[in-house]
Amino acid sequence: MGDLFSRFHVKNRIYDRWVQKADGEEEVTDDMFVFAGNDMAEAEHTGYSGYSYWKSTFRMFFSNKVSVGILVFLLLLLAFTFLQPLLPDQKSPTEIFINPQTGTQYRNVRPNGEFWFGTNAIGQDLWSRIWYGTRISLFIGLCSAAFSAFVGIVLGCIWGYARKWDKLFTEIYNVFDNIPYTILRMLLIYILRPSLFTMIFVMCLTGWVGMAKYIRNLILIYRDREFNLASKCLGSSAGKIIVKNILPQLVSAIMLDTALAIPGAVGSEVFLTYIGLGLPVSMPSLGTLINEGRAVMLVAGQRYQLYFPVIVVSAITVSFYALGNAFADASDPRNHR
Repeated sequence: MGDLFSRFHVKNRIYDRWVQKADGEEEVTDDMFVFAGNDMAEAEHTGYSGYSYWKSTFRMFFSNKVSVGILVFLLLLLAFTFLQPLLPDQKSPTEIFINPQTGTQYRNVRPNGEFWFGTNAIGQDLWSRIWYGTRISLFIGLCSAAFSAFVGIVLGCIWGYARKWDKLFTEIYNVFDNIPYTILRMLLIYILRPSLFTMIFVMCLTGWVGMAKYIRNLILIYRDREFNLASKCLGSSAGKIIVKNILPQLVSAIMLDTALAIPGAVGSEVFLTYIGLGLPVSMPSLGTLINEGRAVMLVAGQRYQLYFPVIVVSAITVSFYALGNAFADASDPRNHR
């Protein structure tokens, strides 16, 4: 602003002197001009927009109160899930409780002050079993989503960018895609026997296929754009072009697909348990609890055994879905201001 005002005053002085000269009063001389200084640091500062992709993404995300509320809810849920065993007066999820007065099991006891979510058909505390099962199901979902995202992104990038590998990866995809996932998972669980490792292995084996095809299609869209061709002409390697130029364009899509993979894996675990191929009875999960509640659904006084695990599964599924959509919208550069 100082330079602008100085130029303005110089022009006024020149005009006044020119008028005076026209009137025959005075000539224009060099001392009438004042040079405006050049400051390169100030020029770079005024030309810098200050835009940061991740700052803009988080600013857009946290400006949405609904998204922040869902995030807080999920963080509290995850924290409580893992801190619940450390709280006082917590019961074992596998212990069968006996009534000291009658010497019989606390079977199908409705929720009360001692058993907050009631007990099941053999006298186990549903409160502890639900939170233990939530830990197991979330662990399966997180492992499956992380593996599927990593393998899907790597294979999808190679499949979409390297033309010579397109035919090979397409045939591999057709083999996996034409085998029904449910049948494949059932056969693997029958062969390997139900366990936590088996469940994670089965989820990871087929979970990456959809992600790889999705990334491949997006890579094809951006592969031959002008800025990528320019980078290739300047000598940039294929890996650098993918990491620096293409993947940042796909952040929103990757985050949404990864967020949806977590509840998807939880839902698959629930379904496999529903058809009798879930985790062992000694390792309760949300699928195991829902299957146990389904068996007593027709008894009006025992339906709470199904309601509580279904509410937890629904809350996790809806929260991850909403959070994934909110972060995908926030990470889209077109929504940045």
